[in-house]
Amino acid sequence: MSSQITQIDEALLAYMDAHSSEPDALQRDLIAVTGALGDAGRMQIGAVQGSFMTMLVRLLQPSLAVEVGTFTGYSALAVARGLPAGGRLLCCDVSVEWTAIARSYWERAGVADRIEMRIAPALETLRALPPEPDVDFAFIDADKANYINYYEELLPRLTPRGVILVDNVLWGGGVADPDQNDDTTESLRAFNAHAAADPRSQVAMLPVGDGLTVITLR
Repeated sequence: MSSQITQIDEALLAYMDAHSSEPDALQRDLIAVTGALGDAGRMQIGAVQGSFMTMLVRLLQPSLAVEVGTFTGYSALAVARGLPAGGRLLCCDVSVEWTAIARSYWERAGVADRIEMRIAPALETLRALPPEPDVDFAFIDADKANYINYYEELLPRLTPRGVILVDNVLWGGGVADPDQNDDTTESLRAFNAHAAADPRSQVAMLPVGDGLTVITLR
């Protein structure tokens, strides 16, 4: 089957950014603060992905959303802004330093009351959740070695209308490069294969940001 996906270079990325909703002043400030962290700043999602997530959450109207990997809080801010009245977001991370930045921006954005931040290994937090389907939306963007484990904890807790988003599934194209065999790339390949072969799930991998997989129950 021939590909119908447009090859995306830097010029086209700039065009896409210019023709999507712009981040507001608070988001631009958070982008700048995160970028000043150096190499770590690359872990932040892009503005277009953030807009997509806000739109999706507004459509889903989740009562409970879960984020695995919060960093400085841009993605959580995008999710929280889309939540309906009474909706809440549970964030999982292990960094007090980075999530302190997140908390300050959530306060400034007026969404801090919708977000619960748990500083602990994410698997511990997920395994402590009730086992019944209660999660309407989840976003996985953390250590790649545990992607399958996070997925396996979240999928049984997903409501029939729920959605899981998984970030970095293309890894700069490395997942399709046979010469790239580092541990992170291999972990992402393993997750991608695991999700795609799972008879419980409907899976679509999108070229959004560094690759974004959308998962629902069949």
